[in-house]
Amino acid sequence: MNQKINPFHLVEQRPWPLLASNRALTLVLSGLILINKKNINFMRTSLILTCLAAYVWWRDIHREASNQGHHSFIVINGLKTGMILFISSEVFFFVSFFWAFFHRSISPNIELGQAWPPSQINSFNPIRIPLLNTILLLSSGVSITWSHHEILNKNFNKAKNALILTITLGMIFTLFQGFEYKEAPFCIADSSFGSTFFIATGFHGLHVIIGSIFLLISLLRFKKMINSQQHIIGFECAAWYWHFVDVVWLFLYSILYWWGAFS
Repeated sequence: MNQKINPFHLVEQRPWPLLASNRALTLVLSGLILINKKNINFMRTSLILTCLAAYVWWRDIHREASNQGHHSFIVINGLKTGMILFISSEVFFFVSFFWAFFHRSISPNIELGQAWPPSQINSFNPIRIPLLNTILLLSSGVSITWSHHEILNKNFNKAKNALILTITLGMIFTLFQGFEYKEAPFCIADSSFGSTFFIATGFHGLHVIIGSIFLLISLLRFKKMINSQQHIIGFECAAWYWHFVDVVWLFLYSILYWWGAFS
């Protein structure tokens, strides 16, 4: 007899972790090929396969939780702890960019003309698109908190509308950042200022896109949250991730835009 005698979920053997790690490796290698060989075909293929591996893996997790009932409260607490540790690792990921920026800005060397930003670079005006994007992200942080509050109070129509508003604000932010990149007066190859700026803001933009997809999946699973209000771990993790994106942007705006423009 297959009788479960513990509250933990013992995951069955599946190929998805090995496949996902392999796809992540090929995605990095495809980036090197893109930079050195100017060939984007390998990057496209690797990106599609990586997304496919992530989809089938997360699909199984969804089935384990919603259909098979394997996610007990102990398992849910473990998932929350894992998300907290993941966000903590992302914090240090962005700390490295801030460290690089401060290292150059506080004591610019002779190669930078002993000036920051370098004399040939015109940095962005922080009170134009960057300020608008800041307002958009802060507003989305309020709306996702509102959505969570309404779910807990069983006001599902308001919760759904607030979630749609959050996703919309995230998409508008992404469009404005793309426009800002298109009109940028410098590029990633323009000294360490350009490389640090575009890598930091570019990775943040990628996190906004991932967070928007995360929230969109929560919107698609909204009926599941209505039927089981004690199992909204996916939505809560998406909300935590979105708040992390908001906080990181505040630091990016303060340091890269204001400090970078007026230091």
